[in-house]
Amino acid sequence: MTLTDIIIRTFKPKDKPIKASDGGGLFLWIMPNGGKWWRLHYRFEKKQKLLSLGVYPDVSLKDARERRDEARKQLAAGIDPGENRKAVKAAKAERGANTFEVIAREWIQKQASLWTETNKSKVTKRLEKNVFPWLGKQPIEDITAPELLKVIERIENRGVIDTAHRALQTCGQIFRYAVASGRAKFDPTPNLHGALTPVRKKHYASITDPKKVGELMRAIKDYQGDLVVRYALRLAPLVFVRPGELRNAKWAEIDFEKAVWLIPAERMKMKANGDHIVPLSRQAIEILTELKAITGKRELVFPGTLTSKRAISDNTINSALRRMGYTRQEMTGHGFRAMARTILDEVLHVRPDYIEHQLAHAVRDPNGRAYNRTAHLPERKKMMQDWADYLERLAANATSDNNSKVA
Repeated sequence: MTLTDIIIRTFKPKDKPIKASDGGGLFLWIMPNGGKWWRLHYRFEKKQKLLSLGVYPDVSLKDARERRDEARKQLAAGIDPGENRKAVKAAKAERGANTFEVIAREWIQKQASLWTETNKSKVTKRLEKNVFPWLGKQPIEDITAPELLKVIERIENRGVIDTAHRALQTCGQIFRYAVASGRAKFDPTPNLHGALTPVRKKHYASITDPKKVGELMRAIKDYQGDLVVRYALRLAPLVFVRPGELRNAKWAEIDFEKAVWLIPAERMKMKANGDHIVPLSRQAIEILTELKAITGKRELVFPGTLTSKRAISDNTINSALRRMGYTRQEMTGHGFRAMARTILDEVLHVRPDYIEHQLAHAVRDPNGRAYNRTAHLPERKKMMQDWADYLERLAANATSDNNSKVA
C-alpha cells in the first residue's frame, strides 16, 4: 500500500494503534489519541531497529519519504541511521555547551578569585553589552578573526577606542582559555594586531611640582565642603591608595595602636597580591582620630550622605577638586598616587621598590618571586612619615595668594 495525503486524512483513530505502511520500511502509526507518527523499520548488523521520523502533518509525506531515503543511503554506506542521529544530537549539544558566552562566563568565574567585585562586574558588563549579543550563542571554535573584528569595530565606531582594545584583550584571554581546555583550536586575536585605531595612553591628571603641591595641600586644608569629604580629601594624599580603596575603607581595618591600615585582598585591584598594609603617619592618625568621633559608630570610614551603608561615591573626590578650582586636566583623585610616586622618587630620592610596594604594584625579587605584604615595612613606615612631614611643610610654605583655588 502506498500512502497519499488523502488516505492519511481518512484514517480514524481506534482503541489500538493502526500501522499504515508506505514501503521501504516507512510506515505511519495512527495513535488512539489521533496522533500520527512516522516510523522506519530497518535492519543493521542483523538486528531489527526502529527509527522515529517525526509527526504528521509537521513532517509531510514527502518529507518522511526523503528522510527514509537518506536513512537507506546511510545503511548502504554501512552507517546505522539511529546511532548517527544520536551522534549528531550529541555533537550539537556539545557545540551548544561550548558557545562563546558559556565559556566566557566560565572563564570569568575562574578569574573571580583574583579580581575585585568591581573588576568582575566591569568585565562582565563589557562583554554583555559589546560581545555577547553578536557572538555569545556561536560555538567558540567557529569564530573567525574577521567575525571578531566586525564585533570589536562596532565598539570602535562608537568612539570608545580604549573599550574596544579592552574588549579585544578580554576576548583573547577567553579564546586562550578555550584552547587550553580543549574547546577551541586557536586564538584568532593575534591576527587582529594593528587592526584597531591605536589608543592613546591615558594618564591620570596629577600635580607633581612641589610648589603647586603645596598650594593644593593648602586648598585642601581650607576646603569648606561636606565634612566627611573634607576628611577624605585630607587623608588621600597621605596614603595615596586607589580612590576605590580609600572611599570603601572600614574602621575594622584601621589599627590605631600599630598605626597601620590593613586593606583586605578582596578590596584590592591586584587581588592576587594579597592584603595591603598602609603605614599611617602621625598626621593620618590625627585625621582618622577626629573622623572616628563622627563616623566611628558606622562600619565605613567615609559613609555617604543618603545612607551610611554605602560609601561616598566614586566621583566624590574629583567633584570636590572641581569645586576647589582644579580642572580634570590638572588633578584627579587617582592623581595623588602619581604625585607621591614622582616626588618620592625625584625629590625625596626614596628607593623605587619601597614606593612600588606602597603603591601595591607587583614587585618581584631578582628570582622573579613576588615580595610579601610586609616587605620593607620599617622603611615604608619611615617613608610615609617623611612624606606626610614633607606635605605639611609644603602647605605651610604656600602663600595666601594661592587661596583663589579654594571654594
